Amino acid sequence: MHGLFVWVMQVLGSWGYLGIILLMALESTVIPIPSEIIIPPAAYWASQGKMSPFGVILAGTFGSWLGSAAMYWVSRLLGRPIIKRYGRYFFMSEKKLDLAETWMDAYGGPGVFLARLLPVARHLVSIPAGLVRMRFGYFSLLTSVGAFIWCSVLAWFGPRVITPEMLQDPESMKLALKAQMNYVLGLVFLMCALYAVFLVMVRRQKKSS
Repeated sequence: MHGLFVWVMQVLGSWGYLGIILLMALESTVIPIPSEIIIPPAAYWASQGKMSPFGVILAGTFGSWLGSAAMYWVSRLLGRPIIKRYGRYFFMSEKKLDLAETWMDAYGGPGVFLARLLPVARHLVSIPAGLVRMRFGYFSLLTSVGAFIWCSVLAWFGPRVITPEMLQDPESMKLALKAQMNYVLGLVFLMCALYAVFLVMVRRQKKSS
């Protein structure tokens, strides 16, 4: 984690907005780079006048869409057998693929939006969306809106939680951010649960009619 954090800080410091786009694009693929160590430090630096806070959010949103779009098209063009066979070489185990497909089956299109607000699901949901050939425009809209909200939340917390000392201690930064964001994640899980109940009620109604 420390080596990854040092590299992220170097990319952000050297490349600015382009670094945010690159890192968030990687974060939206199967490469395990937490967005919690990308957007909050960038937002903290923005609060110090080095970047624009809104620019950080827009760069993060575009990067998230870029990485998600890449995963969508890779999955759509290659198909499930290829991903299942070779995915383990790119951090995509069969278990993760099954998890992503189960999420897609349960929540459908809105699941793409909700996944952008949740750990793990955020990295994986583009794959089943590509496999089922969801309309790319619809996928892009859901992904962009969800990513914009997520980046906005992280950017809001960044300068309010991060201290100068945390820029040298990634674990303490991540723990501090997680402690503050538990309520946000709890709200998202509640939204997922309510939507799942809604789907069950709709399906039962269709069967009864």
